[in-house]
Amino acid sequence: MSSPLRTALTNGRIIDGTGAVFTGHLVIEGARILAVGEGEPPAHLTGDGARVEDLGGRTVLPGMIDCHVHLSMDALAAPSYAGGPRDMLGRLMVAAKNALASLHGGITTVRDCGTPGEVDFALREAAAAGLCITPRLILSGRALCMTGGHGWQLLGVEVDGPDEARKAARAQLKAGADNVKVIATGGILTQGTEIGSPQLTVAEMRAAADEAHNAGKIAAAHAHGAQGIKNAARAGVDSIEHAYFIDAEGIELMLEHGTTLVATSAAVRNVVHHGTAAGIPAHSVAKAQSAIDAHVSGFKAAHKAGVKMAMGTDSGVPFTRHGRNLDELGYLVEMGMTPMKAIQTATRDSARLLKLDDRIGTLEPGKLADLLVVEGDPLADITLLRDPEAIRRVVLDGRTVVDRDASRFLVGSAFGGEVVNRAASA
Repeated sequence: MSSPLRTALTNGRIIDGTGAVFTGHLVIEGARILAVGEGEPPAHLTGDGARVEDLGGRTVLPGMIDCHVHLSMDALAAPSYAGGPRDMLGRLMVAAKNALASLHGGITTVRDCGTPGEVDFALREAAAAGLCITPRLILSGRALCMTGGHGWQLLGVEVDGPDEARKAARAQLKAGADNVKVIATGGILTQGTEIGSPQLTVAEMRAAADEAHNAGKIAAAHAHGAQGIKNAARAGVDSIEHAYFIDAEGIELMLEHGTTLVATSAAVRNVVHHGTAAGIPAHSVAKAQSAIDAHVSGFKAAHKAGVKMAMGTDSGVPFTRHGRNLDELGYLVEMGMTPMKAIQTATRDSARLLKLDDRIGTLEPGKLADLLVVEGDPLADITLLRDPEAIRRVVLDGRTVVDRDASRFLVGSAFGGEVVNRAASA
């Protein structure tokens, strides 16, 4: 049996996700990082046919992690809610396209936070069969909502009472979910729901979160309004998504329970920016406009208080496009993070939320080789990551899936390419 291929990247600016930055080397063997450090790699690591590449001062970063996307949604101004078999087939193709766009934009792991039918699970199976290439997939299946609650039309499964919530959570876990998503408040896109109104109760959400935790998985809560945020934190979810109207008591509860905030700033900004002139329904625009100022001030307060953060975008909602996920880092910096902290939020801290930090999130020996090679210094200008052309290379599990210098973009084996995506549940 031949030895795994070894590649040594030298003369790169290494931002390793732990907070360190230095000029040095990174050596990959097979799917894993073999060595990383300052200066040139040890001579014994570059012999025996190893490929050595001088990066010329380009920046090497851990692969970025987006903890909140909807791969089956295509960033349309007014999302449709048809749910027939033909629509599901179309959504699977959309999800495959959007997953590949995310890779091209520097995202090597995504958590899909709600998908109709079993589209996300079918996508995982298609990727494992070599039909397409996706980032590493952490999946939720359908979100749990109250009858008539946010997301009921397509992404939700309606539950009333803790027993129904428990059964629905078990059903999503049986289907293959890594994350159980619950709906704690109204939402921006669902007509007829108030953005701040509490929806599922503490007891309902706790039943679902307990089932996720009993299975060794995680739980996330969609929550905009202050009371719903508090309810979700008391229910024991691992992360609260959006939290646009978080208040001081909500911040204290998140600190007490160790809850992570996934702010999805891009989503609310894009609805406000594009507005009804771009075709977004007036009810959605009005709700987003009511939330934008509270979101910014609430995020700043939570960050200052030390609430744990992870990166998420809500990609797939109106004008929040897959492949432009790293726009979010610019917003995190705008709202008070340093560029280094924003990068750590999208790498190390997001890996911790997803319970993948033993495998990804930092560039350390023994971890999977998920990494980006970037033109320029994102610590000097974080917004350069908004341009996918600045991301010259994307490596997933030690395999190059995007190489813009070579104009090489791999596809699944069914299309004549190399199978590079494992797409397995964590």
